[in-house]
Amino acid sequence: MSSEEPIETPSPKSFWRGVREWIQVIVVALIVALPIRLFIAEPFIVNGASMDPTFSTGQFLIVDRVSYRFEEPQRGDVIVFEYPNNPKIYYIKRIIGLPGETVQVKQGRVFITNSQHPEEFELTEPYVEASHASTETTTETLESNQYFVMGDNRLQSSDSRVWGPLDKNFIIGRPIVRLVPLSTLSIFPGEYQE
Repeated sequence: MSSEEPIETPSPKSFWRGVREWIQVIVVALIVALPIRLFIAEPFIVNGASMDPTFSTGQFLIVDRVSYRFEEPQRGDVIVFEYPNNPKIYYIKRIIGLPGETVQVKQGRVFITNSQHPEEFELTEPYVEASHASTETTTETLESNQYFVMGDNRLQSSDSRVWGPLDKNFIIGRPIVRLVPLSTLSIFPGEYQE
């Protein structure tokens, strides 16, 4: 005589009920998560040295996709955007020139001409280390929907000096949180006000 309990096998009905419940959970999760990712916040992992030392490869950021719907990007803002020559690739750079301005880079120093400063002024850039400064010269006049963006590491950045002004419609948003590595955890990382 055996004292073992009989093993009950699940009925096909209960198996399919479980599958249906899991599918419902996944669909609800997607319905909640996708709009957040598409319209509110998006994860971004830094790849490359163009923003050293402000941002380094492997840092995990949360990008705010909402703010620029209500306010205009400002000079000094770090932004994430679709690369104009291949919108499947995301870049991270700093806004240097605003719509309607003329940006001149003279031997690596940046000068801005706009309605408030028709004689130009030199941009103060404490985020660019001496070892990351460049020596090129270029001039660009921006249209009403364009920004001039540059990496903080000017020697290793493909930016508006190379491929021209950035149209506003390519801007995704700005980093609001740096999560990883934990030693660099910060709110509005890279923020700078002139």
